[in-house]
Amino acid sequence: MLHAVSDGLPVRSVSQTLAERALALRVDDIPPAVRERAEQLLIDVVGLCVAARNTDYMRSVLAAVDAGGPCTAFGHAATFRPETAALINGTATHGEDFDDTFEGGPVHSSATVIPGVLAACEAFGRDGRSALIGIVAGIEATCRLSMVRPKAIHKSGFHPTSVLGTMGTTLAVCAALGLNRKQTVDAFGNAGSFAGGIIEYLAEGAWTKRLHTGWAAQAGIQAARFGQQGFFGPRTVLEGTHGLFNGFARSAEGDYDALTEGFGEQWVMEGITFKPYATGTMNQPYVDCALRLAQKGIRAEEVADILCETAEGYVHRLWDPLPSKHRPPNEYVAKFSAPFNIAVAFVTGGAGLSAFTGETVRDERILALASKVRYVVDPDNPYPKAFTGHVRMTLKDGRVFEERQPHIRGGAHEPLSRADIENKFRGNCEFGGWPRERADKFLQSVPKFFGGPLDLAPLRG
Repeated sequence: MLHAVSDGLPVRSVSQTLAERALALRVDDIPPAVRERAEQLLIDVVGLCVAARNTDYMRSVLAAVDAGGPCTAFGHAATFRPETAALINGTATHGEDFDDTFEGGPVHSSATVIPGVLAACEAFGRDGRSALIGIVAGIEATCRLSMVRPKAIHKSGFHPTSVLGTMGTTLAVCAALGLNRKQTVDAFGNAGSFAGGIIEYLAEGAWTKRLHTGWAAQAGIQAARFGQQGFFGPRTVLEGTHGLFNGFARSAEGDYDALTEGFGEQWVMEGITFKPYATGTMNQPYVDCALRLAQKGIRAEEVADILCETAEGYVHRLWDPLPSKHRPPNEYVAKFSAPFNIAVAFVTGGAGLSAFTGETVRDERILALASKVRYVVDPDNPYPKAFTGHVRMTLKDGRVFEERQPHIRGGAHEPLSRADIENKFRGNCEFGGWPRERADKFLQSVPKFFGGPLDLAPLRG
C-alpha cells in the first residue's frame, strides 16, 4: 500500500517497506516447503551451469573476463572476483533457456539471484544460512516484482528477467550480507539505474538474452556493495515519476501491494515452474501437445496443416514474423519459435538439449513440418496467469487430431517431483561432461547446504 505523500514524495516508499520485510526474515521462520523449493532451485542452477560450461557462448564469456579472486564458477577450475563469478554463473544458468519460470510475470528468478547470492557469500565469508535468507528473499521479491505490471515490460521491448532480476538480486545480496535497512534502500535505489536488457536478440538469435541474467547477477552484487558504503540511492526507485516502472513499463501505476503485502508470510515462489524442456517457457505446453499427437502414430508426411490457438502476448516472441519462425536461422532462434518446437518435438520425440542444434535447424523433415504450422490469437487466453498450449493437426486424408494443455507442466498445477528435478540435474551434468558419481555426490550434499559453512570448491572444474 502506498503511503501518505509529503512534498511530492511518499513518507514511506515501496522500497523501504520491501527492505524492512526482507531483512526481517529469519532462517527458522522459513517454511519447510520454501526451503525445499530453494534446494530444488539450487540443484537446477548448478546442473544448468555444468550443462553450458563448454558452449561457444560460455567460452566467449570466460575469454572476456579476468580470472583471479575467491569465487567459484560452477564447472570451471579458475576462480574469480564475486561480480565476475556471478556473471559467469548467471549467464550459464539461462544459456539454454532451461531454467525456472514464474508464470505470474513471467520472469526467471533463480538465474540471477542464486549466482549473485552464492558469489557474495563466498567472497565475504557468509554461511549457508545467510545464503538461504538471501535466496528466498531475492527470489520471492523477483517473482512479486513481475506481478506489479504483468506483461508491460515485455511489451515495452525489455526483458523482465534482466530488469527485475537486477532488483531482486540486489535485495537478495543485501539480505545475505546482513545489511541494514538504510544500506538496502540505497542499494535498491541505485540498482534501478543498473537495470536494463532489450529483447532485440529475437531478430536473429543473438546471444544477448543469455548475458542478461549474468549481468543482473553481477549488478546486484555491485549495487549491494555501493549501498553498504552509504552511496545514496532514490527511495522511490520503483514508483517514482522517473522510476523503474515508468522507464521500463511506460507507467508508474501498478499493483505494489502484490510486491509487499504478505512478504515473508505468503510465498508466491512456491508456484515457480521447473522446465521439462530446454526451450522458451511459452513453448512448453505446445511441446507436450505435439508429443501426445506423435504418440498416435501419425507420420510427419501425413500432415497437411497445423493450427494453434495462442495468446496475444506470445505473438511477437513465438510467432512473428512467421516465415523466420518456420525456418529459424540458428538453434537459439529455434528456441523462440513455436512452429519449430512443435515440429522438432513431433519428429524427434523430445525437446531436450539435443533438440536445438545446428543439425536440427537444418533438418528438412523438421522444417517441412514447421512450415505447416500457423496460429490464431485467442482473446480469452489467460496468459500470463497461465501458460497454455493447443495444436490442431489436419491430415491429408481429412482426419483431424487435436490436443490442448491448460497449464505448463512443471508448475503449480502439475509440479515436477524432487526426483524429477534430480534426474534433470543428472542429465545436464552428463551433457556438460561431469560423471554420474560427481553429480550424485553434489545431490547428497544438498540437504546440508544451507545449514553450515558454505563451501563451493567441490563445484569447480
